[in-house]
Amino acid sequence: MFAKILIANRGEIACRVMRTAQRLGVSTVAVHSDADAQALHVRMADQAVAIGPAPVGESYLRGDRIIEAAVATGAEAIHPGYGFLSENPDFVEQVEAAGLVFIGPSSASIRAMGLKDAAKRLMEKAGVPVVPGYHGEAQEIVVLATKAREIGYPVLIKARAGGGGKGMRRVEDPDDFAEALAGARREAKAAFGDERVLVEKYIEKPRHIEVQVFGDNHGNAVHLFERDCSAQRRHQKVIEEAPAPGMTDEMRAAMCEAAVKAARAIDYSGAGTIEFIVDASEGLRPDRFWFMEMNTRLQVEHPVTEMVTGVDLVEWQLRVAAGERLPKRQGEIALEGHAFEARIYAEDPTRDFLPATGKLHHLRFPEAIADGTIRVETGVRAGDRISPFYDPMIAKLVTHGSDRAAALAALRAAIAETEIAGSTTNLPFLHALAGDEAFSSGDVDTGMIARRQEALTALPAPGPRQAAVAALEASGLTRPRPADDPWDTLVGYAHFGSNGFRRMVGFGNRTMEARIVPLADGRFTVELGGENFTLSPDHGERFALWPGHVTIFDGPVGHSFATPDPLEAAEDVAAGGDTLRAPMPGLVKLVRAASGEAVKKGQPLLILEAMKMEHTIAAPHDGILAEIAAEGAQVTDGAVLVRFEESVAG
Repeated sequence: MFAKILIANRGEIACRVMRTAQRLGVSTVAVHSDADAQALHVRMADQAVAIGPAPVGESYLRGDRIIEAAVATGAEAIHPGYGFLSENPDFVEQVEAAGLVFIGPSSASIRAMGLKDAAKRLMEKAGVPVVPGYHGEAQEIVVLATKAREIGYPVLIKARAGGGGKGMRRVEDPDDFAEALAGARREAKAAFGDERVLVEKYIEKPRHIEVQVFGDNHGNAVHLFERDCSAQRRHQKVIEEAPAPGMTDEMRAAMCEAAVKAARAIDYSGAGTIEFIVDASEGLRPDRFWFMEMNTRLQVEHPVTEMVTGVDLVEWQLRVAAGERLPKRQGEIALEGHAFEARIYAEDPTRDFLPATGKLHHLRFPEAIADGTIRVETGVRAGDRISPFYDPMIAKLVTHGSDRAAALAALRAAIAETEIAGSTTNLPFLHALAGDEAFSSGDVDTGMIARRQEALTALPAPGPRQAAVAALEASGLTRPRPADDPWDTLVGYAHFGSNGFRRMVGFGNRTMEARIVPLADGRFTVELGGENFTLSPDHGERFALWPGHVTIFDGPVGHSFATPDPLEAAEDVAAGGDTLRAPMPGLVKLVRAASGEAVKKGQPLLILEAMKMEHTIAAPHDGILAEIAAEGAQVTDGAVLVRFEESVAG
C-alpha cells in the first residue's frame, strides 16, 4: 500500500478519498486554488499545496503544477477523483513519466472510451449492444442533418467528449436542428474544448441504468451490480439508487455480463462505470438496453453501490493501483437492501435550476434516521461560500434501508431534516421528487422530471405565523441579555404599562411591520398584518439567524425573511420592470438583440454562460431596449444585462 498520495481534486470527493486513505494509514496531500485556501479538504489533509488562482484552467486543470506538488511532497501516487483531470489520458502519461502512479485506468483505456463515437464503434466490435445513431467523423451540418432524418426524429445531439449533460440537445423537428446543433457545439467547446458531436435516436421512455465494474492488473474483472440514474433534469442526475427498480434476474444478468465484456475489451483496471440507455416502454427487457458510454473513473453516485454491497470502492482503487488483486471474486459480491443518493445543490429549481451562489450561514445535516442508515458526503462547512468558479454541489445525502420503500422513506426524512440558510437550494424539489407517486412506485424515466417540473418545483408560501416568529427572533427578545442593571434583564419591562417593540420583516416583494409586546408570563404578543399571535420563547419552529435575515424551516423548505433595521433601511430603487439582471455570475456568450430594438415577451435576448452551461435570458415583457450587455462581457450576480426604454404590458 502507498505511504502517501495526492488528491488532485476538491470538495466532497477529495474529502471522501481522504477518509478512506486515512483509515488505511495513508498520508494525504491536498491541492487547492486561491479560492479554496480555507476549504474543508485542505483542512482534512496532512499537507496542502496551493496551485493557482480560482479559475479551473489556472489551478485544478494544471496537471504540471499538480505533479510538481506530488513530487515536492513525496507522494507516490495521484488520485484524480472525478471531473477535472480524471479522464485525461495525457495527464495519466505525465503522471507516470514523473515516476508516480495514477490511481485509475491506463491512458489507453481512457482513450478507448474517451470519445463517445469511437467507444461505440469499439463496443459494437466487442458484441455490446449500441443505440442506433451516427458516430462518424464527418461534422458538416448537411451530413449530420441528413443522418438525423435517416435515424428518425426525435434525435439527441451529444458532445462526443465529456458528459454531465453539457453539449446535449434533444431535437423534435428538423427545422430546429441547426440552432440546436450550434448551441450544443458552443457548450461542448466551452466545457471540453471539443465541439464535435454525434447524433442518436432519442428513446421515447428511456431509463438510465449503469453498471459498476472493477478490474485489476492481473486480468480480473467483476461487476458490482447496477444503479438507476433515470431521475435527471437537463440531462444531469438528481437522485440515484441501487438496485434498479423493476430489475429482473434475466435483465440483470444480461446487462452485467455486457458491462464486464466492455471492461475486458479494453483491459480495464480500476473503478469504471458502463452506462446504458434502456427502453422501458414495455418494462425491463434484456433486448432493450444499449451502451451509451463508459466513465473511466469513480462516479459521483458510487456511495449507493457501496451501501448495497458493503464494498469501499476507494479502498479497492488504492489496492489495485498498488498492484494488488481484486479483494473479492464475482461470487463473493452480493446485494443487500436498497440505497438512494440525493444531490443537494445551490440552485433555484423555480428558475429552471439556475445555479446559485452565497454564503452557507447555517448548515445542519441529520445524524440518524429512523428505520434506515444515513451517510452524508460533503466538502463544505457552515460559513463556507458557494463559488461561481466550481460545481455548486453542497452535499450528497445517502440512505440505506432493508428494501426500496424503507430507503426512500429514510431519504425523505433526511431531506426534511436538513437545514441550509444563506443560499437557495434544491432541497424542497428533492423532497417533492422523493415523494412523487410515479417515482415512489419506481415508474421513472429520464423525462419524468421535465414533465412534472412545475409541480415538483412549486414552493408553498410562508404562513403569517412563520412571519411572526421571524419578527420575534429578529428582535432578539427571546435570547438572554446580560446586563449589570437587573432591571435590564427584565424583557420588555416598563414602569407604566408594557413595552412594545417594532420590527420589519420582508418576504419577496412585501415588507411588513410587526409590533411585539412582552407578556408577564414570559410569552410575547406579535401583531403582524392585522393578526395577533401569542408566542412563547420555545415556539417550536426550527430557525436560523444570519445577517439581515431569519430563515424558518418548514420540513425541507426554508422560508428566508429579510429583517432590515428600520433605522438603516433604504428604498431599493434598483429593482423594477425596466431592468433585467444577471441571475448569476457569468459570461455573455451571445447577444441576440440590439439597443433600440422592439422585443416581445419571451423573446431570447442573450445567452449567459455560467458554470459551463448556457442559459437563455428572455424578455420578461414587450418593450424597446435602451441598452443591452456587450457580447463577451463578464458580469456579476445582479448586474444589469438589459435596460428597457419603455415597457408595454404583455
